[in-house]
Amino acid sequence: MKIVFLDSAIINPGDISWEGLQRFGELEVRKRTSREEAVSVIGDAEAVFTDSFAIDRELMEACPSLKFIGISATGFNHVDLDAAKELGIAVANVPAYAAEAVAQHAMALLLSVTNQIEAYNAAVKAGEWQKSRDYTFIKAPLTLLAGKSIGIVGFGDIGSKIAQIAEALGMKVNIYSRDKAAAIGSDVVSLSCPLTPENRGMVDAEFISQMKDGAILINTARGGLIDETALADALKSGKIAGAGLDVLAQEPPSTDNPLVGIPNCYITPHIGFIPVETRRVVIETCEKNLESFIEGVSLNRLV
Repeated sequence: MKIVFLDSAIINPGDISWEGLQRFGELEVRKRTSREEAVSVIGDAEAVFTDSFAIDRELMEACPSLKFIGISATGFNHVDLDAAKELGIAVANVPAYAAEAVAQHAMALLLSVTNQIEAYNAAVKAGEWQKSRDYTFIKAPLTLLAGKSIGIVGFGDIGSKIAQIAEALGMKVNIYSRDKAAAIGSDVVSLSCPLTPENRGMVDAEFISQMKDGAILINTARGGLIDETALADALKSGKIAGAGLDVLAQEPPSTDNPLVGIPNCYITPHIGFIPVETRRVVIETCEKNLESFIEGVSLNRLV
C-alpha cells in the first residue's frame, strides 16, 4: 500500500516516530503540499493523511486509486465527506484527543491575565526587582480567582476539563446551554464550543455590552466566534479587563489584526494541542484508523 501524509509540519515536525504507519506499506511524509502538486504527489496512493490540507471532490476524482483519507485532527470541514461517500472513499478522524492540553492552555491564558507573569518577568529582567527598596514591588495588579465565577460556553470534553480546573481553584462554574445569561454574568467567560453558522461572531458588541464590567474573556475554541473589532474596542475601553486567545478569525493573522499589540490581550498561535504527548496520541490514532480500515472495521469513521 502506498501512503502519503500531505502536511505533517505541525502535527509531527520530527519528534514522533513514523514506524507505526510504515508497517502498512510505502510511506511518503511531506511537511507541506501545495494545491498545484497535490495530484502528482498523491499519484496512485491508496491512503492519504491530511492535517489541514483541503481534499475536495476534484482532487478525489483526479486520484482514482484513493480508498482512505485519514484526518490527523478532530475537525473535518476541509474534507468533502459527501464526495468521499459517493466515490466510496473511507474517511476517519481523531476525535477528542486534546481535551486535557487545551483545557490546560485555557487556564494558562487565564492566569496570564490574572497573575501578570509576563509583566513581572519582564520587570525582573529589566532590573526593577534588583533596584527595589523592599523585598517585593507592585508592577501590575493581581486577581484572585477563588470566589470568582467562570461561564463556560460549550461543555464538551474541553469545557468539562476547564470546569474541573476552575473548581480546583475555588471558582464557581456556570455552564452555558441555551441561555447566555449564565456566561455573560460571569467574571470569566471561556469559549470551548464548535464554530457554526449560527454562532459565528457571537461575541459581538451587544454580547460584550451585557458582560460584567471588568470581565475576562478566554477563547481556545475558534477565532470566528468573536467579532475582533468589538473585542479590541472593549479591551481598550476597559469594559473587558483582559483576554486570552489561542485562536483568531484568520490564522496566521494579518498585520493589521485589531487585537495584536493590545497590552491586555494575550495571544498565542493556536498551540493548545501542541504538547508532544497530545500529538503522539494523534499519530497513534491515525495508525489505528488505517489498520482498522485495512481489516474492514470502522474505527473513528466519518464515512
